[in-house]
Amino acid sequence: MLHDSFFIRNTRIRNRICVPPMVCYHWTDESGVVSDRHVAHYRALARGGAGLIIQEATCVTKEGRLADSQLGIWEDGQIDGLRRIVQAVHAEGCPIFVQIHHAGVVGIAPQALCPDDYTLRRGGVEKRGVKMQEEDIARIQQAFVDAARRACEAGYDGVELHGCHSYLMCQFLNSRVNRRTDRYGAQPERFITEIMDGIRAVVPADFVVGIRLGAFEPTLADGIRHAQALEAHGIDFLDISYGFTDEDEAEKPADFPYKDVIYAAGEIKKQVSVPVFAVNGIRVAEDARGVLARTGVDMVNVGRSSLVNPAWAADALAGRETGRCLDCAVCQWRIDADRCAGRLLLRRTRQG
Repeated sequence: MLHDSFFIRNTRIRNRICVPPMVCYHWTDESGVVSDRHVAHYRALARGGAGLIIQEATCVTKEGRLADSQLGIWEDGQIDGLRRIVQAVHAEGCPIFVQIHHAGVVGIAPQALCPDDYTLRRGGVEKRGVKMQEEDIARIQQAFVDAARRACEAGYDGVELHGCHSYLMCQFLNSRVNRRTDRYGAQPERFITEIMDGIRAVVPADFVVGIRLGAFEPTLADGIRHAQALEAHGIDFLDISYGFTDEDEAEKPADFPYKDVIYAAGEIKKQVSVPVFAVNGIRVAEDARGVLARTGVDMVNVGRSSLVNPAWAADALAGRETGRCLDCAVCQWRIDADRCAGRLLLRRTRQG
């Protein structure tokens, strides 16, 4: 099953293994421009045999960043650098989508936008979000549309809207954060569907538009409802992860062997017909096969283990030892990849 190809819109996915978006901090600067390191990183992942790569969260406005070293897609001057990543990945026969993102209240802006008045409390620090007015909503929606247009010009096969991990889109979807009384409160998906409409108006018909969607927003029933609403509006795929993690109610049966969010992906898949991705804790090929078989989802995201071994997909498909992320308390890969414990263990294993 891992070997099976399928299509998302008109984009052929060569197998069921996806490298999901993982931000590489400090690889760029305030400019948000792609570096040589980014190009080499994505080239290696594509050469490693994955069926699809989704590029790390790439911000649609400078003030919407989650970090001051985040990749950007907020101005046309960034297109040439982004095109370098696309060309490197396509040269290895792999499609690539870019995840387009706005952090909202959890971002670094001192006056961070939020759908409603909301005080974020994390790590002993309080941060109050600025309630978005209609003109703010329109401006950010246009920023997402412009970002998708730039992605298309750079050659990406599609975009993934970042609608989870506590960022702006899932702030709209979570009723404990978004208590608006206007149409963006009564129909919280509207913020996203209007962006989808704007994107479809400026990209070719075969350009993919999917979303990383929170499963528990705040409950699984809400996540299923959002998924159905977005499918009805023409979303091309649903990449299921956690939503606003301070305001959610995760669930799974006691006998379910994988993460609660993987259970949720399977439950969402039962209610929709578009491709659904599952993520979290999928470290080895046995896990990947098991998740596909148990849940009926279409694709598995293998993130950290692909950092340990960029050829994880090719090794899994060939039945070789893949290596795995060891969940170190402090990720050494992000400091110095050569010090990654999982990578060192895989090297010793292969040397016998």
